[in-house]
Amino acid sequence: MNKITVLLAEDHLIVREGLRGLLKTEQDIAIVGEAANGRQAVQLASKLRPDVIVMDIAMPQLNGLEATRQILEVLPASKVIILSAHADDAYVEQANAAGAVGYLIKQASSLALCEAIREVQKGNTFFSPSINKHLKHQYEKSSSRKGLSKKRSSGLSSREMEVLQLIAEGKANKESASELGISIKTIEKHRQHLMQKLNIHDTAGLTRYAVSTGIIESSVQLTIV
Repeated sequence: MNKITVLLAEDHLIVREGLRGLLKTEQDIAIVGEAANGRQAVQLASKLRPDVIVMDIAMPQLNGLEATRQILEVLPASKVIILSAHADDAYVEQANAAGAVGYLIKQASSLALCEAIREVQKGNTFFSPSINKHLKHQYEKSSSRKGLSKKRSSGLSSREMEVLQLIAEGKANKESASELGISIKTIEKHRQHLMQKLNIHDTAGLTRYAVSTGIIESSVQLTIV
């Protein structure tokens, strides 16, 4: 039997251990790696090439939505299931726009997660029942949904999204530059572009924007002024 290979991306160790314990009992599923932040998830996915990635949204260094985008650019055949505490339409829309084919709220049963993994591997989508009814309405109005997604993204590039998250997490320019492997001057340019595109002119405002759009959770960020 060819097992479905799975990468777990979840920053809370106790949750990750619970997911690992659950999935290890399934004979047709094999956990090939675990990531504690979004950047590590991207690196491990590229190295391990898993069939399915179970991805938390709110993670340090790189949030799950941006990690999903970056993974699928390199591994379009992999399937991403978002596992989140949030069932808001905005989060689901952003997950769809990032390319995720499954979305489960963390209150879902263990059986639902296993079913989701098997279904997305077959090429299907899988969403928590409470989310499905919203999706049907959204797909009926796909044109307006796409317009909304573009409005939310504000035309930010992938790199600008990464810089925005690091700013919102309270990282200094030097620390952000080291994290991304670019110069401090480049970080400063990205910061300027962010402020221009979003019409926000201070770090506190960028942080509030990151929280309000789900790039980070308020509990993740450290220093809102």
